[in-house]
Amino acid sequence: MTADTVTAVDTVTAGDTLAATGPITGPATGSAAALTFDRLRRHLSPKLALTGGFAGRGAVEAGAEGCRVTLSDGRSVLDFGSYAVTLLGHRHPAVAAAVRRQLETMPTSTRSLANPVAAEAAACLAAYLGGTLPKVYFGLNGADVVEVAVKLARLATGRSRVVAVEGGFHGKSAGALALTHHPLYRRGLLGCTVDVVHVDPADPGAVLHEVRAAEVAAVVLEPVQGENGAVPLPAEVLRRWCADAEQAGAMVIADEIQCGLRRCGERSVALAAGLPVDAVLLGKPLGGGVVPLSALVCSERLYAPLAADPFLHSATFGGHPLSCAALPAALDAIEELAPHGHRLSLLLDTALERLRADNPRVVRAVRGAGLLRGIDLASAQAAGTVLAELAGAGLLVSPCLSRPTTIRLLPPLVSTAGDLAEAVRILDAALAAAGR
Repeated sequence: MTADTVTAVDTVTAGDTLAATGPITGPATGSAAALTFDRLRRHLSPKLALTGGFAGRGAVEAGAEGCRVTLSDGRSVLDFGSYAVTLLGHRHPAVAAAVRRQLETMPTSTRSLANPVAAEAAACLAAYLGGTLPKVYFGLNGADVVEVAVKLARLATGRSRVVAVEGGFHGKSAGALALTHHPLYRRGLLGCTVDVVHVDPADPGAVLHEVRAAEVAAVVLEPVQGENGAVPLPAEVLRRWCADAEQAGAMVIADEIQCGLRRCGERSVALAAGLPVDAVLLGKPLGGGVVPLSALVCSERLYAPLAADPFLHSATFGGHPLSCAALPAALDAIEELAPHGHRLSLLLDTALERLRADNPRVVRAVRGAGLLRGIDLASAQAAGTVLAELAGAGLLVSPCLSRPTTIRLLPPLVSTAGDLAEAVRILDAALAAAGR
């Protein structure tokens, strides 16, 4: 962190009580940025102020459009991060218009009367995935739908054990945390309520071993592990796991909250590979980067407990009209941009391979698929240097919290070839700096 950043973070002191009580309105100025950091320290977390100050060099978000974010100091930065939410960039016009129309009509639901917006969104999403998984449950974030998927699998099968995968990430709420593999998030919280065993992603016989050892309700997997550094799981292993789970009567749940919806090229990575899954979990860009939305899309068998009792698992804002209004517009936009995304991914293949070849002392490997990529660096220190250089040069990326040697690239579908070339130039300079 630079001295300028520290100065910006510390500008507003604890004595500025009156100034700190007023709202921030209009474009964020330098003083408003300082006020933001002070409020973060006081009311959220001092470390959020530090990390935000580091990433923005003392500035805060002031606006965004497409794959560009405007900062309070006037700079424009390229957003290839946002943890996979902004697949359509910021404020995609068709999605924003759909949400605006709903806002002017009926922004929330009574939860007693039937809501046509949620019903249309569910039908649209089931059709989008080909109709083989007809049932839908809407949440607001990924952990919401992980929780309900595992709950339904246990109820539908009458079994308790769940098989998850080493390196997987499924959320941080109590049930989802049991599936998340990395100890960083589980420290001090052992004894989660879900009986989970984690298996080696390179072992084709791992699921067979587990279903022979105990009755298994579900196997939960990410076809491409995002938080673990954009690691695709071997297709032949996944096919064997699905076959062994199906033979044993266990459900298979594909968590595609990060890798689905054309992020990795396909609407659903699992379904495109022909895997006989009982559910696909979607989220992050499902609300078009405008509103929060996630979904469990599943078979009749998995959904059966909820079909029998729709109040078995419910949430006040599940199927929220504003979020559901965004879904059809978001899916239409994703499909319109999918061919362009494929071309971008081919350009990215070439560019990342060149960066690896040109920086052999720093780059150990490049991984991923489509527009979800991981650059694995020689050390956590090298990764920190690269992140610092990228922040200063105006490229936002998403670090992998559970794999500190890896930097994650998440270009939006709305990126141009010029945007990609700019990102590669910035990356090249940052890698060279780390090499020095």
